[in-house]
Amino acid sequence: MTDERSTGHLPSPRSPRGGRSADDRNTAGRGREVATASSGRPGRPGRPGWLLPAGLILLGAVPMIAGAARLTELTAGAEITPGNARFFAAPLPVVLHILSVSVYTILGAFQFAPRFRRRRPGWHRGAGRVLVICGIAAALSGLWMTLFYPRPEGDGDLLAAFRLVFGSAMLVAIVLAFAAIRRRDIARHRAWMIRGYAIGLGAGTQALTHLPWFLIFGTPGEFPRALLVAAGWVINLAVAEWFIRRRPIGQVRTSPVDVHSG
Repeated sequence: MTDERSTGHLPSPRSPRGGRSADDRNTAGRGREVATASSGRPGRPGRPGWLLPAGLILLGAVPMIAGAARLTELTAGAEITPGNARFFAAPLPVVLHILSVSVYTILGAFQFAPRFRRRRPGWHRGAGRVLVICGIAAALSGLWMTLFYPRPEGDGDLLAAFRLVFGSAMLVAIVLAFAAIRRRDIARHRAWMIRGYAIGLGAGTQALTHLPWFLIFGTPGEFPRALLVAAGWVINLAVAEWFIRRRPIGQVRTSPVDVHSG
């Protein structure tokens, strides 16, 4: 049993009706604030918010590994085959594409960590500028390769058309995102950057759309391959739209902390 002589503090006064004291209520309020700050949602303590960025990097791991293998092939002087001759003939576009997409994938994933963004607004803005540059470089190099590289076996007109459409859409999304942030329209900037990132991450989802076909039917023909590639982009954009609409444009906070590239 303790009292003020043993603790050095007077007992906290209770309310006349037996409720909690003001000190108790203030302590509980501070606890809720800490829980909100740590999780991004009221009353849900300890949720770090890194699951989504980690998942996005994991999704992009397969194309990044394939890209690293392609760079190794080019730098090590591997044997030239019909499948890689176009890359040896003009290596700059594919090297630029691999490097820009890899940076775009990794940096873009960190923009989906709200707590990280709030704590490091300067890093967030600097990374946003790099994302715009890398995203435009990835889109333009992808369009160039579609138009000017000889087509490998299994790539037909339909697949080329899909690549042109979605590559152009990625470029337009990033340009619109940049224009929006110049106007300080953070909500639309956020929405267009998410759409552009979804298209840029398409190669990761395409690996998943191809896998069941490979397991069941083997190597897809020209038409199924085009549809499987397009499905990766469509799935990503559908998820992106769902993510954007979870917080409608009018409800997005317009603090300078949320600026990607301004």
